[in-house]
Amino acid sequence: MSAAPPLDRLSGILEHFRIRAALHHSGALCGITHFDAGEGYGYLHVLRRGELEVSHPGARTVPRSLRLDAPTLLFYPRPLTHHFHNPPVEGSDFACARLTFEGGAGNPLARSLPPLLVLPLARVPGLEQALELLFSEIDRVRCGQRLLVDRLFEVVVIQLLRWMLDHPQEAGMHPGLVNGLSDTRLARTLVAMHGGPGEAWTLERMAGCAGMSRTAFANTFRERVGQTPADYLTGWRIALAQHRLREGQPIKRLAEELGYANPSALSRAFAAKVGMSPRAWLAMATEAEAAPPAG
Repeated sequence: MSAAPPLDRLSGILEHFRIRAALHHSGALCGITHFDAGEGYGYLHVLRRGELEVSHPGARTVPRSLRLDAPTLLFYPRPLTHHFHNPPVEGSDFACARLTFEGGAGNPLARSLPPLLVLPLARVPGLEQALELLFSEIDRVRCGQRLLVDRLFEVVVIQLLRWMLDHPQEAGMHPGLVNGLSDTRLARTLVAMHGGPGEAWTLERMAGCAGMSRTAFANTFRERVGQTPADYLTGWRIALAQHRLREGQPIKRLAEELGYANPSALSRAFAAKVGMSPRAWLAMATEAEAAPPAG
């Protein structure tokens, strides 16, 4: 009997909810550098050489301070105020990118990640090659440099996500999507649901996809993901509806694609999940996008 093909646990999510990176700084930092959560960005910092002290004023979910003296990644998937103190000045390589998860707070991947991951560069297989190319591009100004650097930062984020899927305990994962995808049985169902959100996903079909009994599947899913399978499916469908409403898709087409009997059924599910109708939510989201950035 042939082995099952490898399962791609990330592409189905990232195709709908892309992670965008933009170079924010490269080179030495002096004194104290502030990264304010109010700006609305996540961050990926790469300390290649040197020393660095990091503080998180008022934070409860992450250490108040950290001191780093080895090549390290600091990954903040969501906005979190942090300060760098006495950063490397000479003989150091340092770069960071601002991160934006499409869908914002509704992004199912971003919601499931820990607020901070601190990881020595040597812990992630394949990262050395990507970072070597990243720093090579940063050090020399050439055509398309900025675009290529941004894409390379996105490659590093995907490599980090791969590592987290394979090392959920070491990454400090709590119940959520990434924790569910780290279970090979649940991952089969989650990937299938991500690829076919409008299909008829009964509990029996979900459990069969995972190769489990209904009871075992439901209990394991709730333990690893933190929701019932039906709640997760609804949340995924509504997150997709929000994403496609921003793109200008009509509610009637979305109802058909996402498995609802009619637009009214989708609108009711949307309002129950989001707290307002699709039209009201879209108006609010459009207004927020048009507002000038803080600061």
